Amino acid sequence: MSDLHTKYMGLTLRSPLVASAGPIQQKVDGVKALADAGVGAIVMYSLFEEQVRHEEARQAELELEYMDSFSESLSFFPTVASNEGGITDRYLAHLEASADAVDIPVIGSLNGATNGGWVDTAKRMENAGAAGIECNIYMVPGDLEQSAEEVEDRHVEIAQAVKDAVSVPVAVKLSPFFSALGNMATRLDAAGADALVMFNRFMQPDINVETMQVEPGVWLSSPTDARLPLTWISALSGRIDASLAASSGVETADDVVKYLLAGADVVMTTSALVRHGAEYAAELQKGLESYLQRKEVDLDTLRGMLAIPSDASTAEYERNGYVAALEKAKATYGS
Repeated sequence: MSDLHTKYMGLTLRSPLVASAGPIQQKVDGVKALADAGVGAIVMYSLFEEQVRHEEARQAELELEYMDSFSESLSFFPTVASNEGGITDRYLAHLEASADAVDIPVIGSLNGATNGGWVDTAKRMENAGAAGIECNIYMVPGDLEQSAEEVEDRHVEIAQAVKDAVSVPVAVKLSPFFSALGNMATRLDAAGADALVMFNRFMQPDINVETMQVEPGVWLSSPTDARLPLTWISALSGRIDASLAASSGVETADDVVKYLLAGADVVMTTSALVRHGAEYAAELQKGLESYLQRKEVDLDTLRGMLAIPSDASTAEYERNGYVAALEKAKATYGS
């Protein structure tokens, strides 16, 4: 058996395979099934900023109602009305139950786009037993007056605020749509992010021509979705202190190996587990172990073997690869 122990954002994992945020984690039995299949860590499904904001607004309304209704009796009723049993409370209770049910790290996930609401909820996740916090900053800058600098600054501010608020490690799940992604990665690294997850998926809507309506875009990833994360992980490997997590496009053990060769510290998957069940994680790990034994290489040696060399110019390296790909296309498809 190959030794698969891995360091990820300061945590020691038994395997580099991580179950990323997904529907299997909605039940404790699903969390247990993932752990039984051998994954190194589990990222819980996301709690959305909009859900937290809605509950905060509702709480404020309840408090105002109470103050208006019982203003003459406040000394007898000092406790304001509460929003017991809300989405946030249920999420935290489920997070706590999941963390207690397994012996591997369970990571809380927050999905948002603005500066508000992150800190308090991240603290509550830590108190509920989260071994780490993943900030999924899903921001679509539709404001045409907003500059790229403002978008980037917001990412850094969120990462710093959460990092300062909790004692557990913090990961930032990034979009690939930055004009200078490498610089964004180094800024988040400097801000204290313990890991960068590459990437969240931009869920573009589709148009139904029969109903003439816009429909939400929801689909499982495929191996071709790994191309962009592979490119950036290989470019950042060895150049920043933060751990690198690969996300998207994992279907087979070969996909896991590719990410590790590029320099990923861990490889995350949701789609493959949704398609094949939580137990499929064991098959992915067996495939990784088989590859390591067949190639007679250990995990630490494999990791980053095909990353861009530290003494090479990343820009030139990528440009040369681009030109080579076009030349190959001309030779393959040209007349």
